[in-house]
This record gives sequence, C-alpha cells and structure tokens, in this order.
Amino acid sequence: MSDQSLAELFPELDAFLPCATPDEWIAQALKNQDILLVDHANCEKKAASTALNLMYRYTEHFDLLNKMSRLAREELRHFEQVLTLIKKRDIPYKPLSASRYAGALRKHVRTWEPARMVDTLIIGAYIEARSCERFHKLAPYLDDELKKFYLSLLKSEGRHFKDYLTLADSISEDSIEERVAFFAEVEREAIESVDDEFRFHSGVPAAA
Repeated sequence: MSDQSLAELFPELDAFLPCATPDEWIAQALKNQDILLVDHANCEKKAASTALNLMYRYTEHFDLLNKMSRLAREELRHFEQVLTLIKKRDIPYKPLSASRYAGALRKHVRTWEPARMVDTLIIGAYIEARSCERFHKLAPYLDDELKKFYLSLLKSEGRHFKDYLTLADSISEDSIEERVAFFAEVEREAIESVDDEFRFHSGVPAAA
C-alpha cells in the first residue's frame, strides 16, 4: 500500500483535498514525533466525540446514527492504539493546546438547519481526508512500527471521509458543491499558511 500514491489508493479523496501537505510540515513532524503522537491521540478522541455529538443532535437520521456509531467505535479503537504506542515509547501524555485547523473550518458553519448539519458533515470529510493524506505522506519516513500503524489507518480514514461526504449530500436540500468548494479554500489556507504551533493538522511551520 505504501508504494501506491494517494491518487491511486483513494482517487475521490485525493481530488477532494485542495492541496498536498507541505514538505516543511513533514520535516517538522519528523522532528517532533512525541507531539505528533500526543496530538494524534487527541484527534482520535475529538473525532469520536464529534460522531457522538452528531448522534445526540440528529436522532431522526437513521443512516447518520448508524455511520456515526461505527465511526465513534473505530476512532476510540484508534485512540487506544495510539495510547499504547505513547506508553511503549515512554512519551508523557500531557495536555496540548488544540490546533487552529478545525476551528478555522468550524467558524464558517451556518447557524440554521439543515445547513448547520451539512456544513458540519463537510468539515468532518475534510478532517478525515486530511488525516488520511498525512498518514500516507508521513509513513515512508517513519520507523517500521509507526509506519505499519499509520498505513493501517488509511482504509478507515478513507471510509470515514466518504461517509461524511455521502451523508452531507443525502441530507442537503441543495447541491453541496458550492459549500464543498467554499470549505476547500478555507482548508487550503489553514494548511498552506504559516502556523506558530506544530500539531497534526497544523500549517507550514513558522520556523521553516
């Protein structure tokens, strides 16, 4: 799997993302693998929490309930796996401030329904797609254990992306193309602009 490009593995996901992760971020990640793993664990917890929040908020959507229930279980399993790696590597699991990434996307969520739900689902698709892309791009540079783990996450992250996008499309009263394009530019800005803090979803390192 590592020998295949993201476009070969997940063509729809690759086309969905507005840009590739900058090489400067990869270099920073390799220098800060402790922070990478701790923030990765936090991201898995947040992903599970987001799925559960959607389940509580939108109880009338049975397809959403089923997909988010499965997604939450998978994200918590991933959290447990990252936690095992953190413990094995004797990395302190200390609090980290959140990345600006998700907040930059979520501040544009519309406030009325079902637009609010549609935007939240589209943002979920971007978060999962970017995670998948970064796992894939990082993997060749990592030690064998971490490389194997990150490559093992690609299939589920790719499915989560598809689930979020499919739900947004099925729930929206109108075509989601305009909103997808809007959030693509927000996402591009978050990824390509200079970022003062290194996190799993941060932008170009300020020190680069």
